[in-house]
Amino acid sequence: MADRLNGYRILILETREEAQFSKLLVEQGADVVQCPMFTIHDAPDPAPVEAWIRRAIDKPFDDLVLMTGEGLRRIMKLAGARGLDTTLVAALAKARKFTRGPKPGKALREIGLEAQQTTEKPTTEGVIEMLARLDLKGRRLGLQLYPDKDHGALTGALTAQGAAVDTVLPYVYDSKAADANIVAAIDAMAEGRIDSIALTNLGQVRRLIEAAKAHGVEARLRAGLERTLIASVGPAVSGELAAHGLRTDISPPEDAYFMRPLISAMAAALTERKPTTAR
Repeated sequence: MADRLNGYRILILETREEAQFSKLLVEQGADVVQCPMFTIHDAPDPAPVEAWIRRAIDKPFDDLVLMTGEGLRRIMKLAGARGLDTTLVAALAKARKFTRGPKPGKALREIGLEAQQTTEKPTTEGVIEMLARLDLKGRRLGLQLYPDKDHGALTGALTAQGAAVDTVLPYVYDSKAADANIVAAIDAMAEGRIDSIALTNLGQVRRLIEAAKAHGVEARLRAGLERTLIASVGPAVSGELAAHGLRTDISPPEDAYFMRPLISAMAAALTERKPTTAR
């Protein structure tokens, strides 16, 4: 039914590609409150990214590992600005391509390429497990990373398998610019103006806690979460919530850790309570 969430106000913490999630919620009748968690910028120094692009063209990688769709799009943006996009796509076509979850795969399809394999678990550990089954000895491996994470475990595992790893970090986060949005979202929950908060990656939980602590509103955040249904897309997010002493009220069925099953679970849970607009 297209109106399963009619009248319910859902808070989503935007990160990289939450536009589709927001669209799906709106299609179900939800009043979506969007809270950007940070802004994304191109790498402040494009020279290392351009150098990586040129290495990929001059001597195509044997393997390419993409951690985010955003990363590939930023790489292609710079390649286009340098007139290298067509040549880069042709070079990447020669590599075996591996992605951390479906989002990098979508970005690959946007440039006419396909991933040979996608992780079952969209995590760094999932990437390590996937690549551990392969013989990487002596292979040149291009690895696109993302900000605000220590990738030592991943690069170390690949190097230990004998791969020559060539990394690129094509974008950065600016979290401070979005702090006002997060504080406003905390206030909305504390004042009972949100029916449910939907969490789709564990970074959102960390960012929410960090911003609350930085602005002295952690107690207000916890009070707001007490009166707001907390929806988690899967075990990684629920585990992060538990690590901070927070509960999970709603989650999709086992092995259905995606946006549509999460929305269905939210609709089922929310029908048992009146929406904020009706209180």
